[in-house]
Amino acid sequence: MTQLLPKLVTFDEFVAKYPDNTGRRYELYDGVVIQIPQPPGDHEEVIGFLSTKITLEYSRLSLPHGIPKTVLVKPLENESAYSSDILLLNLPNLVNEPRWKKESTVTQAASISLVVEVVSTNWRDDYLKKYADYEQMGIPEYWIIDYAALGGREFIGKPKQPTILVCALEESEYRVSKFRGDDRIQSPTFPDLDLTAEQIFRAGSIIQF
Repeated sequence: MTQLLPKLVTFDEFVAKYPDNTGRRYELYDGVVIQIPQPPGDHEEVIGFLSTKITLEYSRLSLPHGIPKTVLVKPLENESAYSSDILLLNLPNLVNEPRWKKESTVTQAASISLVVEVVSTNWRDDYLKKYADYEQMGIPEYWIIDYAALGGREFIGKPKQPTILVCALEESEYRVSKFRGDDRIQSPTFPDLDLTAEQIFRAGSIIQF
């Protein structure tokens, strides 16, 4: 049986067609359009909790940041585009983004202070594909939050356990630090952030302030 290959599209074709009027979300992986499945409630509770904590911290520090609802991150080296779970923008640099005004798309590392992906069943995308592209783009800090311990054993240990990976760019490569349980998150962007891995993992079960 001959297997049909997916039709490859350019980024320009992607943004001209998606998002459509169905309410679904899509990403572009090397020219292939991928529909993002509806995440479970715990996934969204982790995002909401962490977005609030990060917003409070950059507001406390009076930093010119913002967390948008829907923005695409496009690596210049390939036909990909990602809709990150949390994207912390450096607002002053948006004037230098050629695709910002019309397509709400960022392509420069200077526009991105921090990107967070909360792991779902397609965990390889966060640990491998996005990791490589974010590193190549020069994004200074990337968090992978694996609250459900879905990732491979090489990333979260054996037996698998909920883990947060903070990837900090050093000499064009990510240095990865892992946090579990009561470990306090060490963030280069927010060195005074008072937050443990367990607080993030438990975000769906209690209200924390």
